[in-house]
Amino acid sequence: MKSLLLVFSSTHTISTGNVQMTLKYFSTFREAWFLASHPQLWRRQGLLEEKLPLKPLDLFDKWYSDAKKSWFTEFPNAMILSTISSGGDPEGRVVLLKGLDPRGFIFYTNLDSQKGQSMAANPRVALTFYWGPSQRQVRILGSVEQVSAKESDDYFASRPRESQIGAWASRQSSILNDRSVLEKEVIRYRNEFGEDVISRPPFWGGYLVIPQKIEFWQLRLSRLHDRIRFTRQGEEWSNERLSP
Repeated sequence: MKSLLLVFSSTHTISTGNVQMTLKYFSTFREAWFLASHPQLWRRQGLLEEKLPLKPLDLFDKWYSDAKKSWFTEFPNAMILSTISSGGDPEGRVVLLKGLDPRGFIFYTNLDSQKGQSMAANPRVALTFYWGPSQRQVRILGSVEQVSAKESDDYFASRPRESQIGAWASRQSSILNDRSVLEKEVIRYRNEFGEDVISRPPFWGGYLVIPQKIEFWQLRLSRLHDRIRFTRQGEEWSNERLSP
């Protein structure tokens, strides 16, 4: 780390030796600068098997709480949902985690959207969380099912009114000939509902991802990262360390 600090010190000139020494430990100067400006990452303790919780959701909850406390993580609940289309094509998109409980991970969307159709055809899905400031990643493999109507109703009622109208106005993933078509639909539903309570559209609801495998990745220097994978065994979980 001494050579790294020399490279980025305003009181030192970058020398060929310092460049070579820095690139011995880091792939790029951007990476070196990131770690130099985040010393808490290379000082923190790695993942130790003897300190792992028995249930991976307990560790996820800890990491998720850490991400939510970081001012530099804009959307800590952003996750990539990966599905397989009815035609067999892999598809990924970012959605937002809206619920976490002992069952698994909950998000909401248009049930008739492309992802909704894909999940109806194949309920096997994957989730990926990546929190850049803390250099942590969580990968989840599992199956998906719709949450109860009451859960969907309760969450929909908590959404901002304009988001509720947007859910009615948008036929998510369908082709729009012009944005004005969507804007006219928004106006139509604003007028239709007026000041009344906006009910949940029948084509909108929540999904629960029930995890079968959860892998935790955490940065370590020299690309010797920590990777721990939990696998469900009935009602219990086992874990194993993976090579980085």
